[in-house]
Amino acid sequence: MSDSARSYDVLLLDFGGVCLLTPFELHRHLERVAGLGSNSITWMGPYDPASDDLWTELLLGTALDGSGSNGSALHEREYWSRRAEMIGTMIGRPLTTADYMRLLYEPARVELVRPAAEVTVNAAQSVGIAVSVLTNDLRAFHGPKWEKSIPLLQAVDHIVDCSDTGILKPDPRAYQRALEVLGVSAGRVLFVDDQQLNVEGARALGIDSFHFDVTRPDDSWQQVRSHVGV
Repeated sequence: MSDSARSYDVLLLDFGGVCLLTPFELHRHLERVAGLGSNSITWMGPYDPASDDLWTELLLGTALDGSGSNGSALHEREYWSRRAEMIGTMIGRPLTTADYMRLLYEPARVELVRPAAEVTVNAAQSVGIAVSVLTNDLRAFHGPKWEKSIPLLQAVDHIVDCSDTGILKPDPRAYQRALEVLGVSAGRVLFVDDQQLNVEGARALGIDSFHFDVTRPDDSWQQVRSHVGV
């Protein structure tokens, strides 16, 4: 255990990107299942922002609007909706965001979850640190049947899915709801998310938060384990 690690009661994780592979990492899989040409999907989000004008717009909106309240800014759900439309155009049929996610993530399979996520969850729970998930879109994007097929999601202590209420991170009420479900104070939680805006939203409520870099996932998980001392 790291001497510098702060003591926490709960490790609170975002799911998509942090635990689950991003859609960007599954482009080649999508091309195969959708019958698209190799390397025909070229936008790479955080892995190559220069290749992705919409991702650049998303980041610009986040930088200009720290409150997340600017209706003209591109937000994450809109980003994926527009990408779904583009994939639909490429394959010749309309796609909703849920359709797009099904192409990427169904059937549910072990390799969709980062191995370091499972290692960290097991290590934290083994020393008495509860592990829960706070996600915006789990059931909206994947559905309850898919959720039940992912072992990591069955292993965590709680799943707080904001798509159940429509109150999404970084809205303060999303974090407050999570704290109520977990039955813990803000100062006893380490929150992990790959979206800087969500990290800042948690910090505004006094929740220690770590920004997960999806382009360096193993390094990020190592840092998370160091933070919680496992």
